[in-house]
Amino acid sequence: MHRPGRLAWAEREGGPCGAEGGAGRTGSDAPSRSSSTGRLRHGGTRRRQEEEEEAAPGGEAQQPLLRGIFRIGKESCDVVLSAERLSWTPIQPESPTGGSGIDLQCKEEHVEMKDVFSVKLKRRRLAGQQKGGFLLGITLFVCLKKEQNKLKDSVLNLSNLSEDHCYLWFKYFKEILNGFSNRPKSLKVFVNPNSHKREAARIYYDRVAPLFKLADIRTDLIVTEYEGHALALLKECDLKSFNGVVCVGGDGTASEVAHGILLRAQIDAGWDSDDILEPVKAQVPLGIIPAGSTNILAHTLNGVQHITTAALNIILGHLQPVDICSFSSPTKLLRFGFSAMFGFGSRTLAFAEKHRWMPSDQRKNFAVIKTLASLKPEDCELSFLPLMYSDEFQARVQGKSCADCQDQWDRIQGHFLNVSIMAIPCLCSMAPRGLAPNTRLNDGSIALIVVRNTSRPQFVKHLKRYAGIKNQFSFPFVETYTVEAVEVHLRTRKDCVSEENVESAEETYPWNIDGDLMEWTSEILVRVHPALICLYGGNADTVDNLKGCL
Repeated sequence: MHRPGRLAWAEREGGPCGAEGGAGRTGSDAPSRSSSTGRLRHGGTRRRQEEEEEAAPGGEAQQPLLRGIFRIGKESCDVVLSAERLSWTPIQPESPTGGSGIDLQCKEEHVEMKDVFSVKLKRRRLAGQQKGGFLLGITLFVCLKKEQNKLKDSVLNLSNLSEDHCYLWFKYFKEILNGFSNRPKSLKVFVNPNSHKREAARIYYDRVAPLFKLADIRTDLIVTEYEGHALALLKECDLKSFNGVVCVGGDGTASEVAHGILLRAQIDAGWDSDDILEPVKAQVPLGIIPAGSTNILAHTLNGVQHITTAALNIILGHLQPVDICSFSSPTKLLRFGFSAMFGFGSRTLAFAEKHRWMPSDQRKNFAVIKTLASLKPEDCELSFLPLMYSDEFQARVQGKSCADCQDQWDRIQGHFLNVSIMAIPCLCSMAPRGLAPNTRLNDGSIALIVVRNTSRPQFVKHLKRYAGIKNQFSFPFVETYTVEAVEVHLRTRKDCVSEENVESAEETYPWNIDGDLMEWTSEILVRVHPALICLYGGNADTVDNLKGCL
């Protein structure tokens, strides 16, 4: 792949104040569709390029829709639009010997249309003028891939003073963008104003809402008023009029909204939400804007904890099918979640929740230190169904329940400092490789990680390895299993809780489910449900070849 030359990218003068949508109109002199493609290559002759493209497999997909002259930056360019790509080559003045005006040695530059998320007509307006104005050309809003998996929005100005010319191109641009069926047109948005440093609302209004508006996405915004507000609304909400749901907050907010979306799907399917063996899939995808003290879900989806990256993945409709777990008691469904911890991880969260008045970072560090100071194991019995990569497993992935299979449950028991049950890798700043690096977003498995009782220094050494490159599981007291179901039966507290303390026994069994505290006294069954929900994020094939142009 050749490296493109410098691009002349303009500042965002083509934004909401200087660009407009509006209905396009076509001219009677629309260019005919050529048999050559719009994919220009530098070097060689034009005829040779056409012959190569016609002979190339899939060449028809690059057949040009339009071809014309625009000014890009300070250069006049020969611009070609196909359904998949916009490409341009600078036009050089004719040589004294009468040579061609197109310099075949100039490198072609291009933008993939799948990375364009909005197009506007660019106008010059007088102060206070809201509509109309002198037409300057067309502005494309493009998603660029930067360092460390981050995405960035930028603009490409195509300048031309002809209204007929610009309207025709604008119409074709809009038709191409409207053809991307995964891109949302209407979103229901939940903002948790209490997330992290109470910055979620500002993050949404300042950094996310303008991008949604630019992409012509309609939003129905709800600022939640209390814990569980989003869940209560989703259980009653008809989501059929929305293409997706977005939450702005931390992991607890994202988990609550995901739980609500799935419960809504079960209600619509007529299933009893307290007795679900094989739940139905979520009707709409979920987008997560990271605005919390921990943003493990957003970080895992996008490979980075970055607000603009999360917003652009939503706008571009990048969808990932994701596994999720159900957490059930012997009598009913408790909730859905992507990951859970019991023991050290849950007691740390429970301690932090009691000190919400402290700043977030200080509260987390304080909770870790205090929990380590009183480190003690839990007496548990764990039953788990090992994942078998066989035809039987493939049948279960396609809808067959665990109860239908003949696999045998394994059991281990003892004193455990921590038990982790994770259906996703759980990347975060403190564990860049993930808390469960051996699992994936949608491989139909649970990573069961148990840490048996050991000395405090050894346990701390194990925790520190999450932040480094050494294997955090290479200790004799750490065991890992790949499973599809886990049952956790707690024994310690039942045996030692006196009659007068029965009412408070519930507080002694905290669970950390996606950063949200859940308390329960009896055994819990955790089962993975492959690809039960789709989330916006990840695997965004953006404009790598434009990386050096900003």
